[in-house]
Amino acid sequence: MDSAPVYDAVATQDTITLIRSAVRGLLRAADHVLRAVLRAQLTSGDAYTDTAKPVIDWTDAGEREALIDSRARDGYALLAVLDGRDLEPEVEQAARLLVTVLGQDLDQDGDGVFRIARKVAADRVISTVDPQARHGHKTVNRSFDGYKGHVAEDPDSEVITATAVTAGNAGDAEPASELLADVLNAPAADEGAAGERAEVYGDAAYGTGPLLAELDGAGARVMVKVQAANAPGGRFSKDAFTVDLGAGQVTCPNQVTVPIRPKSDGRGAACFKAACAACPLAARCTTARDGRVITIGPHEEHLARGRARSTDPIWLATYRATRPKVERKIAHLMRRRHGGRRARVRGRDKIAADFSLLAAATNIARLGVLGIMSTATGNWAIATG
Repeated sequence: MDSAPVYDAVATQDTITLIRSAVRGLLRAADHVLRAVLRAQLTSGDAYTDTAKPVIDWTDAGEREALIDSRARDGYALLAVLDGRDLEPEVEQAARLLVTVLGQDLDQDGDGVFRIARKVAADRVISTVDPQARHGHKTVNRSFDGYKGHVAEDPDSEVITATAVTAGNAGDAEPASELLADVLNAPAADEGAAGERAEVYGDAAYGTGPLLAELDGAGARVMVKVQAANAPGGRFSKDAFTVDLGAGQVTCPNQVTVPIRPKSDGRGAACFKAACAACPLAARCTTARDGRVITIGPHEEHLARGRARSTDPIWLATYRATRPKVERKIAHLMRRRHGGRRARVRGRDKIAADFSLLAAATNIARLGVLGIMSTATGNWAIATG
């Protein structure tokens, strides 16, 4: 499995453009009677009939602040009119978008003025033209706007077996169950006469506790890399502690053992507290006044097993020989500027259908390379001669 950014087919909008576009969309969705009522609530002087930004001195902070506040008040005034009404689906959808846009970017200070929030909302809508597009990060230093295209590939034939498209801010592991439906739902009898298990490869982005537990439960051979535990300042990482889930205890590098205190959500914590005060290794372990705390997650067993597996030389050799094949397949999918790396349509469902069609075309090209062709009877055969 792997994923790649699919850039959206729209322009990313700033806060003022988002608000004005959402207001304009609501006015457009309303019938002429409701539209007249809504327009009577507008006090900013903006007609909301065009996409051009209002003409102000953008270098003047006061004018920018007044612009934000006035358009926000227009938006909230429209929503106040709609509160409690039975709305047509189109009007309700437009109103929800306006609520989202106003709520994600603005804060109201103690003086009652609406200002741009000093934060970025976790699931921020970046365009009213394509409200499902999101800010995404493929790596810490590489961001993009749009969606993620996910693929699963058979590494032997290099044929794509499944695709999915998510918002750009979704984790790589989120659609993994969908991509691996044939593996996760296969009965034991279908694993092969020799009892072979399916092998699932993925980089560290797929090394999440829920997915590892799901793969283990399905009897798959897990070839998914798990990020190594780390600690700031080069101190002892979590792997330096011995976690005994069966006995419900954790032992530190100084051989002090404390119990795991379970929590209601399935997690737990092992608190060393006073033991750290007299510990000769404390400086290499923690700077917390209350001592080191080891957090135990609900999938701790699977994650610990995955971290240990990821350091095994034999396992790593197999992983490095196989997983890069999917990166080559991603390159085949993304080599076209439009329809590959950049979406040709808007909305996740349409982009997912287009991405699936692209994968099918790539598979047909691969079958040609393998010399596999359809016969007159509707079967498949390897070309000869």
